[in-house]
Amino acid sequence: MEKIKYLIILATLLQACAPYKILVVFPLPGKSHNILGQAIVRHLLNAGHEVTYVTPFPTGKTTDKYHEVNLSKNLESHKKSDAIFNLKTVIDKTGKQEMLSMLPRMIEMLKMNLENDNLKEFLGDTTQDFDAVIPEWLFSDTYAGFATVYNCPLIWFASTEPHWMVLKLVHEVSNPAFNPSILSTTSPPFSFAERATSLMGQFMFLALKYFYLGPAEKTIFEEYFGPFVQMRGRPLPEYEEILHNGSLLLTNSHSSLSQPVSVPPNTKEISGYHIDPNTKPLPADLQKLMDEAEHGVIYFSMGSNAKSKDFPDELKQDFLKMFGTLKQTVLWKFEEQLPNLPKNVHILHWAPQDSILAHPNLRVFITHGGLLSTTETVFFGVPAVVMPYGLDQHLNAERAVNKGFALKVDLSYEMAGHMKLAIEEILSNPKYTERVKQLSSIYHDRPVPPGKELVHWVEHVVRTRGAPHLRSPALKLPWYQKMYLDLLAAVLLALFVVKLILKKLWGIGKIILRKLGLVKSPVVKNKKKTK
Repeated sequence: MEKIKYLIILATLLQACAPYKILVVFPLPGKSHNILGQAIVRHLLNAGHEVTYVTPFPTGKTTDKYHEVNLSKNLESHKKSDAIFNLKTVIDKTGKQEMLSMLPRMIEMLKMNLENDNLKEFLGDTTQDFDAVIPEWLFSDTYAGFATVYNCPLIWFASTEPHWMVLKLVHEVSNPAFNPSILSTTSPPFSFAERATSLMGQFMFLALKYFYLGPAEKTIFEEYFGPFVQMRGRPLPEYEEILHNGSLLLTNSHSSLSQPVSVPPNTKEISGYHIDPNTKPLPADLQKLMDEAEHGVIYFSMGSNAKSKDFPDELKQDFLKMFGTLKQTVLWKFEEQLPNLPKNVHILHWAPQDSILAHPNLRVFITHGGLLSTTETVFFGVPAVVMPYGLDQHLNAERAVNKGFALKVDLSYEMAGHMKLAIEEILSNPKYTERVKQLSSIYHDRPVPPGKELVHWVEHVVRTRGAPHLRSPALKLPWYQKMYLDLLAAVLLALFVVKLILKKLWGIGKIILRKLGLVKSPVVKNKKKTK
């Protein structure tokens, strides 16, 4: 009996320590998305799991624990969307970033990803199996089909906060009166007009989803995933069924950066998991430059999608003239070498951003306001000047200003002067640095680091076979029951029936009273006929 007990304990320990096979799907051809995908892969590999990564940015460094599905062919088509992020186009207001213009592009990209020959070959390999699938959600629900193919738990990942568009997959649509859309340019508390705009935007997207996106994605799901499910001897489930089969939602958010949101237990905020707490040392020349900057350093980067070289030429010169008037050393992440640089301005074709932000001599971070850069700003405690050019950056900038650690500058041909005023305000007023240090302290005050939390919840989903105990009961109710429309209909019907009964009883009562002589019958006057 003693041996059997030890064998049971050993088997339990082996089960708890057993590595899982995880499929991570980040097919969007954007560098910032790849940073998030690679970080998920890194944490899972460090925890001992076997990971397959579907990506347009393959490293080619596969091992017995790490495999890649190469979607790099899709990067060519991504160049078509460069105009959306071209800074001159944004300043001149000749580009379109509205939802209505972007969604057809998302459908096109979805088809392009699923038609990739390497992905088809991978999905067609019936020897493959996985314990969980982690696809990135970005305006498309169809990637839930990967979990359908492998008949395993689905763990959604949202590269943003848990906004209503993605929350509806694991819970319900959030209230637009105090929950902004991901593309909103304002943050709560909303004015009357802003609340009306928020509500109208939600209705419009839901209608677009119901009449256009939903049917298109359902067709794509059946066409592309159907054959691979059937190859494994299973019937293809209904699209509406698989959409709400998510076990978990991981979001790249934290309350120190955004606003508290009502979420179900299976939604976990893991913002900052992509940041390595063991910051790598700077290259020797850059380390020396920052160490010797007597008045501190200003770092300027427009992120991975937009390129500083796309600024209009006159604006580039305005920036250089303005930077030349500052005492601080300026590091500008720029894709080309600029002529006639002021002595205090240095061009970086490649910038180790985390290491720069971690340097104690850094005074101000000039950023586009992407969520990764905003997170890093708070992580390292650096005040910022934010210049959003689209997508969620406007909302990030608005929140950074409201939280008191940043100033916003709108893109325009006069922005160099506005930027100087913002820089001088931050350098001269310690409240911005004090506030961002306070928020950084709040951010770091967590039970466990976000990377460990990520791994824990992925393992928890696998161990509990999909974590059904965490799922929101809202998923079981149709929309009209959530809004009590069926109850309202029942109440109105009951009132109508009561009205009919009372009317009938009143008619019967009057007849009885007349027969008893208690009420006189109405006298009907005959009208004289006119000749």
